[in-house]
Amino acid sequence: MLGLQVLNRKRLVDTNLIARFRSLPVANVSDVMARMTAGGSRLRPMHDGSLLIGPAITVKTRPGDNLFVHKALDMVQPGDVVVVDAGGDLTNSIIGEMMLAYAATKKLGGIVINGAVRDVGSIRRGSFPVFAAGVTHRGPYKDGPGEINVPIAIDGMVVEPGDLMLGDDDGLLCVPIASAAAIYEKAAAKHAAEEAQIVAIAEGRYDRAWVDLALQRIGCPLES
Repeated sequence: MLGLQVLNRKRLVDTNLIARFRSLPVANVSDVMARMTAGGSRLRPMHDGSLLIGPAITVKTRPGDNLFVHKALDMVQPGDVVVVDAGGDLTNSIIGEMMLAYAATKKLGGIVINGAVRDVGSIRRGSFPVFAAGVTHRGPYKDGPGEINVPIAIDGMVVEPGDLMLGDDDGLLCVPIASAAAIYEKAAAKHAAEEAQIVAIAEGRYDRAWVDLALQRIGCPLES
């Protein structure tokens, strides 16, 4: 029934591949995904900055209601990331300290709330990864409707159950299962190139000729 369904995941990203992504900044992964995908600038880390990573279990709920989030927490496997589309509404919080204490016992890879959280002081002092759009002291309702393990979208970023979720200080990203392996290879190469570039900068070997070439390409005159 549309608006009231609890489904099981049919697939999820490989655990070995997840481990390999741990060494990559989200920005490098985003670069090789054509910089076209993001969870929106409002979704920020509320915790101490520890890496959020793991396969998604998705929740779609009406704004301000967390009944189906509670159900999802009873369904998760260690390492999962619960991704909640609560419409981006900040009127009522979706989770707080009590739910996160329970989530931590599940050994999750993190929680994403396209909505608000509360007890943010406790979240900020902890290392459990929590991304959210905002903060409010007003608590949630528990009436539904909602859906679990259905495709959701956050600011144009489509998340399907089992996709790889990545989050660091720069923001949140979803890597689709079908292209995750290819994206990793490209992102790893990008990261290695940037590491080499940093070394070149430190050693005074950084070639800046590309700047003038780019200006010439767009027709900008340069005084000699």
